[in-house]
Order: sequence, then C-alpha cells, then structure tokens
Amino acid sequence: MRKETLQKRVKIANDIMYYIYTHIDTHIDLEELSYDLDISKYHMHRVFKEEFGKNIYENIKSIRLQKAANLLLTNKLSTISNIANLCGYSSHSSFIKAFEKRFGMSPKQWRNSGYKEYSFKILQQSKRAMRSTADFSKLSPTIVKMPEIECYYIRNRGYNINVKETWQKLQTLILNNDIKNYKQIALLHDNPTTTPLTECQYIACIQTDEKKEVLSQRVPKFKISNGVYAKFDLKGQHGDMLKFIRWVYHEWLVNSEYETTTKPSYAVYHKNNFLSEDNVFEISFYVSIKF
Repeated sequence: MRKETLQKRVKIANDIMYYIYTHIDTHIDLEELSYDLDISKYHMHRVFKEEFGKNIYENIKSIRLQKAANLLLTNKLSTISNIANLCGYSSHSSFIKAFEKRFGMSPKQWRNSGYKEYSFKILQQSKRAMRSTADFSKLSPTIVKMPEIECYYIRNRGYNINVKETWQKLQTLILNNDIKNYKQIALLHDNPTTTPLTECQYIACIQTDEKKEVLSQRVPKFKISNGVYAKFDLKGQHGDMLKFIRWVYHEWLVNSEYETTTKPSYAVYHKNNFLSEDNVFEISFYVSIKF
C-alpha cells in the first residue's frame, strides 16, 4: 500500500473515532458521517476495523458501557434505568444484557463493590502493577480548564511494556528532525480499569509547533479535547501508573462527588519512564470531570 494511501486511511479511521467520542452522548448517525467524510459506509467500516481491530458498532458499545460503569459509581442517586438512558440505551433489559456480557456481572452487582473485584483482576494482568507499593491516598488534584491540544501520534494496541517501542519510534522522529521544543503526551482511548490491558488503545503523542509539515508527512495527527479536568501531579515507576489510574477512577472519583465524561484521560510527561534509564516517570495526569 502506498504511503499516501495509508495515511489517508489512518486519518479516516481517526476522524471516525473523534466523531464517536464527541457525539457519544447523542445519536450517532453513520450515514451523516460517511457523507461528511465523502466515503461509502462500507469503506468507512472496513478502514475503521483495520485500524482499531473492532468495528464501529463494537467501539460505540464499548465506550457507552465504559461510561455506564463510571456513572453507576458516581451518580449514586440515579436509577439503573436512568443511567441506561444516559448511555444511549432505550431498553432497560438490553442494557442489563450488554453490561453483564461486558463485565460478567449485573449493574447492581457492579455498584455493590463488584467494580473493585473487576478492576483488581485487570491490575493482576500487570506484574509490575502488582509489585507496586505506592500510596496515592494523600494526592489532591487541581481543577483546571484545558485547551484543545493538537498532537502527532503513534497508536499502540495494548497497555503493556511494548509501549516502550512506540515511544522509541516517536523519539527517533524527534531526534532525526532536530525538534527542540515539544511535549510528550499519553492518551488513553480506553479506561484500563475497565478494559483488559491487551484491548486498550494507548496513544503516544508529541505536541510541538516545530517541523509541522515534516511531521505530517511521517505520522498522523489528531486533537485532544478541551474541557475541565482534574489534574494530578505524580512521580513514580512503570508499575505505579496502572495502580494510580485504578485509584483515580475507583477511589478518588467515587468519593469526590464529581462525574467523569467520555473524554479520554491523558498524561503529560515531564519525564518519560519509557525513555529514561531509571524507569522513573514524572507526569501531570488529566481526567475529565463535571459537577
């Protein structure tokens, strides 16, 4: 496949993903989307599955169920039927069935501490996370309004150690083009507390105003959504990160009275453990919230 064709297909797939995330709370009209992208629905579905490994409908369902899993914990006064409606389900029974298939328990069981067991099983998929002794109980976020961030990126399927190879490729691109001023950002398209690590979409990004034309020829770009975020500053080692994300979603968020949104969380690296010899990271972690 020609490079230009490949880049065009990647752009189409990411335009679709961006549309899904920004319209997940409303009716998603794929006919309208295919018209806007000026491609057939068949081509749109094929390109998306080749890029992300699952079809558009599966992805929409996954995002909605991730949202439901969070809302069941943060919207304590909402009924399960109300949450089903908020997540695009018109039928209570179809929501229950989809939730049980995804998480192996009912929404009621999830609310009654089932989420702790589920996220712990995911944590066990990472030996480094299980060895972590980090304590986050004294961490307190600042609430910030963040602008939209345009990034160049490489996508990594799976939240595991092969992320290092993805970061090394981006670092090679930076060094080859003598880029001096940039930020490294990790975007989590999937929540690794509710998604098996092998299925998570991890996006390694750089944000820079240098060599834009050159970078556009080498890697695709997309935009991280603006909005209100809880910002946590954290220093640790690789295994601490997954444990920290679990704490954010299933301890801090649950007790905070905030809700999260469907906007993906992201981390801005001040020091990248995947590129440092001592395996230490320093980050600012942003999780989208509303009150």
